Amino acid sequence: MKFQSKPRKRSLMRTLLGLPLAAALAGIAYSKQFIDHSMMLPNAVSGERRELLTPAGRLAYYTAGQGEPLLLIHSINAAGSAYEMRPLYEHYRASRRVYALELPGFGFSERSNREYTPRLYTDAILAMLDQIRRDTGADEIDALALSLGSEFLARAASEHPDRFNTIGLIAPTGMRKNDRLYGEAGSVRGSPATRAFFEFPLWSRPFYDALTSRVSIRYFLAKTFGSDTAIDNGLLEYGYLTTHQPGAQHAPYAFVSGLLFSSDISRVYDSLTLPVFAAHGVRGDFTDYGRLPEYAARGNWTVAEFQTGALPHFEAIDQFTAAYDAFLQRSLAA
Repeated sequence: MKFQSKPRKRSLMRTLLGLPLAAALAGIAYSKQFIDHSMMLPNAVSGERRELLTPAGRLAYYTAGQGEPLLLIHSINAAGSAYEMRPLYEHYRASRRVYALELPGFGFSERSNREYTPRLYTDAILAMLDQIRRDTGADEIDALALSLGSEFLARAASEHPDRFNTIGLIAPTGMRKNDRLYGEAGSVRGSPATRAFFEFPLWSRPFYDALTSRVSIRYFLAKTFGSDTAIDNGLLEYGYLTTHQPGAQHAPYAFVSGLLFSSDISRVYDSLTLPVFAAHGVRGDFTDYGRLPEYAARGNWTVAEFQTGALPHFEAIDQFTAAYDAFLQRSLAA
């Protein structure tokens, strides 16, 4: 019996080591055979959906209402979409000309397998400004962005302050207490090798399918809202649909690889001299905005805190719009 134990142990080890491989192969097969990657995707918001050909690729955007233009920019994540700005879009369409941009790699915008960078997203915003000027004649507009989208909006405003009256940043990234991001201009914090690994054709789509199952999306939304019961079910369902589109994994892989996080964003924030509205919640995984008091002391920044998760405009739309409208009135009077 002693002499048979080693072969048995080796056989057991081979079996155990083979389990993850078998599970991975099963997941790959399941993704290819049983998951629909071309689900019907409804519009994220009301109004008219249009398309625009730009140096940043084909962009889709929604527009509705009359009055002074307001540009809304969603965040970047595994399931990002213009739906993330839906409460603000539907609220302000009654009094303003609202625009909700679909960033490259998301929604109805181009989702090709290409290089996704902060420069690409900043250029998409600038292209949208040109379109708004063609539509309305407005040279300067107000704009609101969410989470990582705030970095791209801030960069656009830093480069072209004459194109904005004000900007608003909801749950802005790069604002944690220890964030001192003064790297080389245009540098990022990610790894191209990591993205190349995720994009390997054999498992690129299957891994993304696992990341964007309804269970996974709910898990991450619970962290964002700070509570499972606070999750907006419409956002959850739209997140599932928009992630099950051709090419949906490409931009999110740049995100999870860190390639969309700018190493120089603190310098960009420092350079802003126009009125800035910064809003955040106090619940969930995104509550460290330790640098915001430094910016609030500058005079051109207004910081608003809400007793919500990271999407205060979903949970407290009346309080949010009241604070934002007051900021706009003060900026207009200044």
